[in-house]
Amino acid sequence: MFKSGYRQRDIIRINKRNNAEDGGNPNANGGKGTAVPIPTTSADLCHINVSGKQYITTHSCLQQYPLTLLGSNDKELFWIPELKSYYFNRNRDCFESILTFYQTGREFRPLSVDDDIYEAERKFFRIEMKKRAADTAIPLGDSLDAPAICCEGDWKSTKKQVHKFLMDPRCSNWATAWHIMDILFICTSITLLVMETDHNVKDAFKEGHAAYNYLFGLNVLVIAFFTTDLLIRFVTWPGLLNFWKNLFNILDILSILPFYVSLIAEAFEDPTAVQQQEHKSYVVLRVCRIFRIVRVFKFIRHSQDLIMIIKVVGHAKKELCLLILLLFIFSVSFGSLMYYIEHKENPKFGTIMEGCWWAIVTITTIGYGDVVPQTWLGKVVGSLVLTMGIVFLALPMTIIVGKFSTVYEKEKEKN
Repeated sequence: MFKSGYRQRDIIRINKRNNAEDGGNPNANGGKGTAVPIPTTSADLCHINVSGKQYITTHSCLQQYPLTLLGSNDKELFWIPELKSYYFNRNRDCFESILTFYQTGREFRPLSVDDDIYEAERKFFRIEMKKRAADTAIPLGDSLDAPAICCEGDWKSTKKQVHKFLMDPRCSNWATAWHIMDILFICTSITLLVMETDHNVKDAFKEGHAAYNYLFGLNVLVIAFFTTDLLIRFVTWPGLLNFWKNLFNILDILSILPFYVSLIAEAFEDPTAVQQQEHKSYVVLRVCRIFRIVRVFKFIRHSQDLIMIIKVVGHAKKELCLLILLLFIFSVSFGSLMYYIEHKENPKFGTIMEGCWWAIVTITTIGYGDVVPQTWLGKVVGSLVLTMGIVFLALPMTIIVGKFSTVYEKEKEKN
């Protein structure tokens, strides 16, 4: 009879258990949420339909919290005479947790539901609470002996909102504007990186040029924005260890690291030994500048489709490993064979490594033409390698494409 609620004997058992937890005092906790009222008449039964699923509880149970939607007369707006029940087109899993709160006075968030969805359902049903612990909650009207917990909860709520602001551009117009600024700064950073190597304008990036101060100031502005975004993300990230597990956070650190390393290298430069110091720091600065290339990958954070493709590649790692293994076996075997056939008459096959390079280019059907066999036996082996590459690489590629399509559709439906 009681679908998401309890049968009669279950209600009695819950009453006994809750009374025992409260030391046998039925009025403990202000008389709220410690027991499920037993319906005395059929008129006290309350039928609720949530997205087609029927729930039965009691009006007296709901009226314990008159400020909530179900405990007030506002729920009459959702009464459907044809169904003879209150109808809500809401999330079922969340409603079961909300109904459990009315019945037991404790709130348990379902693990299968995201925090944002659950918070939206709580707001709809006007279940406003202050958290007492990770798995319990009490209504606003109850007293709290530790006000520090409220402050902690406010701080956690603020962190969550700021984190959502940085991660989800759809949460507000300001978040959209912030993400647009991020994209513009990424484009500016990449433009500066490319212009720095152009022969016509690279002199402008050297100190002493008229445009150097402007370009350096623009670069400082870009790095300041990236650093601010990274620091806020670090402070508001849910869990310090989880922050370092996220690949995009590592890429963000690597993208701004060369700028600060170059500043430190210039600050500790010895004026009396300029040439020697430049020689020592040249390699370090050159390696750090390579990491500026990862700024391109910051675009991935702003594209859900690219993130989905990365996830799909992770699901197809077994098939990709099979493809790499086949390519390795063929390239080493045929590269070694071509070395022993060609190295005496063809200097381009001087080592097995050069033979492996030719095998990889041939198996993947790229064919640069920089290395070609000259003997008739080498040409026969080359034709065999080309045929083997088409046949044996096409088979795992078909499996990878099928796996990719299946997982991509599942991820798309999930998102």
